[in-house]
Amino acid sequence: MDMHLPQPPERCLRVAIIGGGFTGAVVALNLLESQGISEVTVIEPRPRLGAGLAYSTPDPAHRVNVPAVRLLVHPNEPGAFHAWLESSGALSDDPEAELPDGRRYPRRAVFGQYVQQRLAQAVATPGAAPFRHLHASALAVRPRGAGYAITLDNGAEHTADIAVLAVSHPAPAVPAPLRAIAAAPKFFANPWVSDLRQRIAPRDKVLIIGTALSTADVIAALEDEGHHNQILAVSRRGLVSRERRPTLTGPAGDFTTQPSHTAAALLRRARQEIARTGMWEPVIEALRNQGGAIWAALPVDERRRFLRHLRTMWDVHRYQLAPQLAAILRAKAARGELRMQAARLQTGTYDGSFHITLRRGDAVTTESFDAIINCTGPDHSTIIQTNPVLASLSAAGLLRPDIHGLGLDTTPNANPINTAGQPVRNLFVAGPLARACAGELMGLPQVTEHAALVAHQVAKHVLVAG
Repeated sequence: MDMHLPQPPERCLRVAIIGGGFTGAVVALNLLESQGISEVTVIEPRPRLGAGLAYSTPDPAHRVNVPAVRLLVHPNEPGAFHAWLESSGALSDDPEAELPDGRRYPRRAVFGQYVQQRLAQAVATPGAAPFRHLHASALAVRPRGAGYAITLDNGAEHTADIAVLAVSHPAPAVPAPLRAIAAAPKFFANPWVSDLRQRIAPRDKVLIIGTALSTADVIAALEDEGHHNQILAVSRRGLVSRERRPTLTGPAGDFTTQPSHTAAALLRRARQEIARTGMWEPVIEALRNQGGAIWAALPVDERRRFLRHLRTMWDVHRYQLAPQLAAILRAKAARGELRMQAARLQTGTYDGSFHITLRRGDAVTTESFDAIINCTGPDHSTIIQTNPVLASLSAAGLLRPDIHGLGLDTTPNANPINTAGQPVRNLFVAGPLARACAGELMGLPQVTEHAALVAHQVAKHVLVAG
């Protein structure tokens, strides 16, 4: 996707966005409107921009977990995706997407298609900055002069004055008790491998580690493939993602006026508000909207307490299931094919079958399985070690992990903080890896807002540098 437009003045700057999933595409879409940029380049090996891991899945069982009317690529365009669904005919082959109450939960690939189209339209807009998509993976980013040299896996090198890190989520970490058997056949350390459906037989007994959104996606995919034997899903607390219900009211609760300074006080206020309204959904919505200010008011030790004691509870209420997926889980449980329980992994062995010892309270039992799927979620605590781009920047002293293991240490303006404790002004972090500073930054509305913030900060840097 190249646009050969008239070249701007020499003092304008080149921007490279590393990662062309949803976050990278939305940063690019916003930057194309900016002045003073001589080129916007997205470095992404996938042929399609805007989809990434989440929205490139071809699996028809994978749906967005937010009604289409709430999905957006620009903070100032509410309802645009929903209108596109109406006009494009994208749901013509998916009657299950629309519920009787009018809410629509399309397949994720459909939203990825929409993001790609929106970016293409922005690229073609008269006056937009010149744009390039480099079909490659970045292997390293190193300082060169006042900018950066980016080594690509095709042997080429790309240079830029400003770099934006919009890298993908890392893979899940294999739980310690199972690492010795992780190389066995039908042990899926990452649930997003493309052949998972085909490698699990309909009669395989399956153990899933985790009980949240990823687990529901995997179960729906197996159901679609005709799987009909037992599935056991376990997590330490056994908390299951709640079903998204119709929103009958707006957000409820003010958590930023005289904000809580302890995790316990925040929990009390949330419970009081739920008791007052009689519903938990509007309170969760208010907490989501005010997440940045709430997080900023908590001291470091209280943030640790929140993550240790309340994070799982927050996740299963905040990141809710599409009703279609929730219906699949209920049906499988009713047929005796699904159990979701609180249990701790103790040991695991493999001799053609997996033999897993689990502790449930004081009871310790061993069960056998034909397949194991690890759905524990991205391991952000090791992102620097596992991502070569971040590893190269860390080796150059240009970034460091945050103290909570959520991603990278950044400023509120999305600049990484280097090993000397100073912000790196011409380097930016977009998306969930900045959530240690931003607070709530995993849901799509917050990622959209953060991508717009990053683009705004890049544009400000360009004006100052020019």
